[in-house]
Amino acid sequence: MTNPLKFKYLKGGAWAVGAWVALGCGHKPADSAAPQPTAPLPTAALAGQRVILLPFTLVVAEDSLRWEAALADRRATLARADSILGALLGARAPEISWVPPDELRRAARRAPGIASDPDQLATAILRAKNLKVVPDPLRTQLRTIAALAGGDAGRYALVPAALIYRRPSGGADGRTARPIPPGVGIAELAIVLADVRLGRIGWRTVATGAGGDPWSALTRAVKALTPGLP
Repeated sequence: MTNPLKFKYLKGGAWAVGAWVALGCGHKPADSAAPQPTAPLPTAALAGQRVILLPFTLVVAEDSLRWEAALADRRATLARADSILGALLGARAPEISWVPPDELRRAARRAPGIASDPDQLATAILRAKNLKVVPDPLRTQLRTIAALAGGDAGRYALVPAALIYRRPSGGADGRTARPIPPGVGIAELAIVLADVRLGRIGWRTVATGAGGDPWSALTRAVKALTPGLP
């Protein structure tokens, strides 16, 4: 039975996280160079929910980082990013019933011609900050894969829309003013939570983390989604 208080929070509270963050940042222009804080994942509102976790489809790095060797194999890069995100969310938000990418792939293979390959979905378009509604055909594809993998409870999808590695500007990381030593990059993880039945994006953030290699930077970025934990 759906908890009406949780559902109300999802529609009004958790879906309003983005607006709250914007207000908390003051009246800065959208293109301000100041890093925006990471909006925490609304774990309390999603407790007990079955949430599908889409795979990464876009991982890129600035040439100046010289991380080409670490990211040369695209398939291996995407798989490792999936693994880090899934493992950390499972450990740090166990109150949510996560449906990992591998389970989505198996569900799609069981329904050829009905479900699209999760690794081929155009989820990268969801990184656009002004996007409020999931466009078709992606909306229909997400709804189908959620129904197959999540059953009747599969309503929500957490989508890593893009992972971009950049050289830190100003010598500080994305979350604090601490100086960053040379050779360190910033992971910018654009991630959204979508209601696949309504096709609405209610929560989004860009989680950031610094590291001397792509995977330590991504790990810190994902940890920023669940603050208060080590």
